[in-house]
Amino acid sequence: MDPPRSPIDNSTDIVNSNAGTNMGALILSLVFLLGFPGNLFIIWSVLARARRHSVTTLLILNLAIADGSLMGLTPFFVVYLIMKKWVFGRAMCKILFYLCLVNMYASIQLIMLMSIYRLVAVLWPQRVSIITGRKTVLRVLAVLWVVVMVASIPAIIFRDVKNGKNGTNVCEPAHNHPSDVVLQYMLELVIGFLIPYVVIVVSYICILRRLRQTKFRRRIRSEKLILAIVLTFCLFWLPYHLINMVQVTWALYPEKGPAKKILKKIWQHSRAVTSAIAFISSCANPVLYFFAGKSYIRREGLAFMARLFEGTGLDSATRKSRQHSQNSRDKDKDADAVMLKDKDRDSVANSNSNSKPVKNGK
Repeated sequence: MDPPRSPIDNSTDIVNSNAGTNMGALILSLVFLLGFPGNLFIIWSVLARARRHSVTTLLILNLAIADGSLMGLTPFFVVYLIMKKWVFGRAMCKILFYLCLVNMYASIQLIMLMSIYRLVAVLWPQRVSIITGRKTVLRVLAVLWVVVMVASIPAIIFRDVKNGKNGTNVCEPAHNHPSDVVLQYMLELVIGFLIPYVVIVVSYICILRRLRQTKFRRRIRSEKLILAIVLTFCLFWLPYHLINMVQVTWALYPEKGPAKKILKKIWQHSRAVTSAIAFISSCANPVLYFFAGKSYIRREGLAFMARLFEGTGLDSATRKSRQHSQNSRDKDKDADAVMLKDKDRDSVANSNSNSKPVKNGK
């Protein structure tokens, strides 16, 4: 007996679109070949080659773990698109899409933490070590992973194996009501895009304003690197969220008609391609790191990635700022000591001059 169809016809039909299927499979194959070994190399560089694990290094490590895990799932989806049917069972259908959402949430939340850390380092450089201590950062990272795991539960609830129009099993959304569509995709939009990007934009606006107000206007290499990561994530995930909004609009459309059919056609034929494009963001970061660390390659060899993370960023800038402040304080102390010595010499000279008449009187 065939499994019951959902009360709303929300079949994506991605495996029935030859153009979308072939393009999606090609993109995912290239993404896997480039992104999976690239992120593994980043993880190895941080764990085996980095001399110290700063805040930036820990965030980069977790971002590489999230991206690498997402890259590791791509072969399943390549097989799905090529075979045009789901052969991995109902449990894997739910688990794989759940893990995809977890790593998507984790990636953007980690990028948001990078922006917040830079904001704190620029505005309060003397207190950044207290606010962002190693134990505090590890706790924040643990909480972040727990939150994204909980927020991704709808991917398990609203995903199931169904009997497609061509008689084969497909792993597709299982929405029983239009409100399910709104809940799932609006949650993805708010948690995975709107909130983190508002925080990121506000953080960089505050950073730029502060840098313009100070005499310290030297460009920090990691600022460009992190900004490139932010823009790359936005570029590749924006089409995915736009298609989600098209599907939400379709689900909320009051009555059947030409407009509703057009909306459905748009998200049905675009889902496979936009989802595959979203995966590109996870393989783009190793490429960005490579170009950012070109100056380290000849000197450091395979350790160039670790030296890039150690030698750039506001970690070093903040450390230099604190060192400069400490040196200033040390200079002040030395000056005070010199002044005290001068005073002591003056007092000794005065006492000697005052004692000479008494000695002559004897």
